[in-house]
Amino acid sequence: MTKLLLTGNEAIARGAYEAGVSLVTGYPGTPSTEIIEQAASYDEICVEWAPNEKVALEVAIGASLAGARAMACMKHVGVNVAADPLLSGAYLGLRGGLVIVSADDPGAWSSQNEQDNRNYARFAKIPLLEPSDSAECLQFTRLAFEISEQFSTPVLVRTTTRISHTRTVVTTGTRHQPNQSRFSLDLKPEETVMVPAHARRRHVVVEERLHRLRAYAESTPINRIEEGRGDTGFITAGIAYQYVREAFPEAPVLKLGMSWLLPLELIRRFASCVSRLVVVEELDPFIDTELRAAGFRVTGKDLLPWCGELSAQTLRSTLGGTVQQVPQPVQGLPPRPPVLCPGCPHRGVLYLLRRLKATVMGDIGCYTLGVNPPLSAIHSCTCMGAGIGHAHGMVQVLDPQLARRVVAVIGDSTFLHSGMTAVLNSTYNQAALKLVVLDNGTTAMTGHQGHPGSGLDAKGRPAPRVAIEEVVSALGVRQVVVVDPYDLDATREALEDMLECAEPAVVVARRPCVLLRGTERRPPVEVDHHRCTGCRACLRLGCPALGFRDDVAVVDEELCNGCGLCVQVCGSEAMKAGDAQW
Repeated sequence: MTKLLLTGNEAIARGAYEAGVSLVTGYPGTPSTEIIEQAASYDEICVEWAPNEKVALEVAIGASLAGARAMACMKHVGVNVAADPLLSGAYLGLRGGLVIVSADDPGAWSSQNEQDNRNYARFAKIPLLEPSDSAECLQFTRLAFEISEQFSTPVLVRTTTRISHTRTVVTTGTRHQPNQSRFSLDLKPEETVMVPAHARRRHVVVEERLHRLRAYAESTPINRIEEGRGDTGFITAGIAYQYVREAFPEAPVLKLGMSWLLPLELIRRFASCVSRLVVVEELDPFIDTELRAAGFRVTGKDLLPWCGELSAQTLRSTLGGTVQQVPQPVQGLPPRPPVLCPGCPHRGVLYLLRRLKATVMGDIGCYTLGVNPPLSAIHSCTCMGAGIGHAHGMVQVLDPQLARRVVAVIGDSTFLHSGMTAVLNSTYNQAALKLVVLDNGTTAMTGHQGHPGSGLDAKGRPAPRVAIEEVVSALGVRQVVVVDPYDLDATREALEDMLECAEPAVVVARRPCVLLRGTERRPPVEVDHHRCTGCRACLRLGCPALGFRDDVAVVDEELCNGCGLCVQVCGSEAMKAGDAQW
């Protein structure tokens, strides 16, 4: 045994390794991404980036049906994509342990919503484990595989951003060797083929399983009463437990490691020892609602906020006690909104779409930052792949002249995740879709993970590389152009031709992300201060390497990647590429 300081994500990967997992798969999405990356460091595990979360869970289910332990990892909104196999997979007669990790994001630090995925456990009728630190991330992941095999059920392990990225001490163990004798294709169709007749019978099995899981919840040691002083008892789980312990270190606490199904008898025993029950949980009143429905008198969301993250200070100020003074930000500092990196290949495309007065249906990726001034180029963003569908819907109902100004913008990873079917929908239904695929060769926003168009797999090995222009052609788009987004003249011409086209048209703007290892970094741009007229046209690019001093453009040489976009937009020819001759 070794003691290590691990993040929650690293500990989950370690727990899966120690549990003898054979396959780990998922799609990158903060705050879950590092689970797959860490799992890929273990040679004994087959680790894969899937094109999307639905495929990832289906692959994991297949491995489970073959008798292997498998895990699918995703952020909270990814479970929406995987919901179909999740809810039907709960009916299957699984053989190897199947664990689904949902990394929720209270506070929406890197997400488009704050949905609470504890609701999926109740919806799918599967058990839910919530670790409160890295040590429990490892322990609960191992336990989740055991529960899955004991009850033949998928198990949902829910973390949050704070758990995923916080480091605590973990004691590691040895790897449980997979039982190869379990691996077989000896399937029972009445348990694995969900035709209606089988599904009706399997539903009965699922309900019977819930009764057994309720009994398990009453006895499992990960649900425990921590005695203390005072008449107020706290019921909590996950990261909220840490806040309770920090705010009220001596209070009685019922800590739920398995927060679905709830151990109602254990809760009744705890309630008999205190005069007031307070449920502390982030986001939805999940435990709160269940306890009220069961007849308990509790305090919870009637006092605590529904939105955002909790903190020990929030609990002290809301529920009583001394409020600890924490350092406050210095007032008057200018805001620092997130921006596209210097040299980002997306910048020129977004700049031109704004200049062309296009209405841009955006998607999930770095390019969503184009919503901010001065680019101000993105007009919608909902979920993975939705921009193409949004654009299609607008094109189908608008006057043709207005419809020609509607453009969908999507990244390469997101296109392969869920954009392909949307393009197929447009060609099939004969909509004059205008689409720009920003192909930077990686899943950039989550840290440069591989995908089917990147040429690398989850372990960094060479893999077949999908050509997006060939895919859209196969989907029925005849007008397809590939451009270098650093060449503004060529890109503008391609975009103008696309906007004027009377049929579906796609522009693939291809250049590697500037942060990828091995990407060319050009010398920084130079400014002739005598030629600069102070027009500030270059600032419309929104590049953080550009600024103004004494009404003259300046370039931060440490930030500049030499992409040359500012050289091309400068009307006074005051800017030159760093290797050019004046």
